[in-house]
Amino acid sequence: MREYSISELLEKVKSLKSFYSIPNNYWLLGIQSKEDKFNEFDDMFYLFKGEEYIMKLTGTTNAGLTGLKSYHTYNKEGCAVIKTDEWYYNLWKPGKHKAKMRALIQASPIKYYRDWNKNSKVEEVGNLKSGIIGINFHTATYSTSPYIAKFINGWSTGCQVANNTTDYFEVLNTIGNQDKISYCLIKEF
Repeated sequence: MREYSISELLEKVKSLKSFYSIPNNYWLLGIQSKEDKFNEFDDMFYLFKGEEYIMKLTGTTNAGLTGLKSYHTYNKEGCAVIKTDEWYYNLWKPGKHKAKMRALIQASPIKYYRDWNKNSKVEEVGNLKSGIIGINFHTATYSTSPYIAKFINGWSTGCQVANNTTDYFEVLNTIGNQDKISYCLIKEF
């Protein structure tokens, strides 16, 4: 993925149809890689406070092997694929992912598709849906020890997942007890 200037990123998110304002508090920006390597962490997340850049971290905005190839074990309609180039204001709140790890958990509806074709690519196909379906922001291990995951596997079946625990917990600690966290998801441009 290419490097972006902060002004390029802010200009891009302000150009989206769903944009109405940059949140004054902490918010996350996800950038989905054009390459979309199957089952690998090749996306980026940026933490902002208002228009101030705080930090970036690696992760995935896509489902991994389990989500794309074995979705029938948890949802017969297909794997959740979040609609890109969209703002999701007040999407998350602090909580626990699967009651096991500190995370940002879904608190308001998100737009998504169901990818059912099992072709190793995350695709925005079919009918656009909206709802609260457990799309959380979390890391790729239940351990709090330093760890960098290489493969997504079952860690995302729609969730937005950081693969470096050190960076992930820095984001959570920075956000602290902020009650709502907005998210913007864009494609690499």
